[in-house]
Amino acid sequence: MLLTYIISGFAVGLLVGMTGVGGGSLMTPLLTLLFGVPPSVAVGTDLAFASITKTAGTFTHRLRGTIRWDIVRALCVGALPAAVVATLALKQFGALDKEIGQVIRYSIAGSVLLTVTALLFKTRMLAWINAKPSRQLQGRPLFIATVVAGAVLGLLVTVSSIGAGAIGATLLVMLYPHMSAAEVAGTDIAYAVPLTAIAAFGHWWLGSIDWNLLGALLVGSVPGIMIGSYAARAVPERFLRGLLAATLTGVAAKLIY
Repeated sequence: MLLTYIISGFAVGLLVGMTGVGGGSLMTPLLTLLFGVPPSVAVGTDLAFASITKTAGTFTHRLRGTIRWDIVRALCVGALPAAVVATLALKQFGALDKEIGQVIRYSIAGSVLLTVTALLFKTRMLAWINAKPSRQLQGRPLFIATVVAGAVLGLLVTVSSIGAGAIGATLLVMLYPHMSAAEVAGTDIAYAVPLTAIAAFGHWWLGSIDWNLLGALLVGSVPGIMIGSYAARAVPERFLRGLLAATLTGVAAKLIY
């Protein structure tokens, strides 16, 4: 199984490099459906995986100056307490219980569908906002909306390990439509580092991280992401995102039924 996990990590890394979509929306369903990993363990292991890989990404974006730290702070104000609350709730109700595992499974499916929505309709939502500048929040309302968005993402990520990628980036684009693509990517990765680290620590506390599985996934994913980043230039983005959206929709249906 070790080799299979490495190959799976490589495949997910390849897709992440080609599409830019967070690994959680791919990795967690893969572990749950294909390998029969319990949902709570799949979530915990993927969070530890994300905290390591996103740390490297944050370092790169910091060197490039493509992180809006004021937005990172606002997101963390909402996300980090939400992650702690979600972890305590999982502890209270039993993260490894069969019933809670089913709830987590449905949460994963819902987060996957939100990712599909973000993939398909981000351009249209952005066009709707830009059509009337009055729709764009400013000042304190914008700060409050950012904190609320962070809290929602914190809950989603802690329970399902999904949300810090495509969903987070889409929310940033909606709230801050004038940010460059590089700033959106850098800010999305930077706030996710403390969020996934706290969530991963919580799952370690709950005993829902498979460290051997984590190591194998990391071995495969690093070269996969590198190769995928180069291959992305040769494949039309619209085709890739359409294929990914169709695949994720099927995954969500399988998780539910």
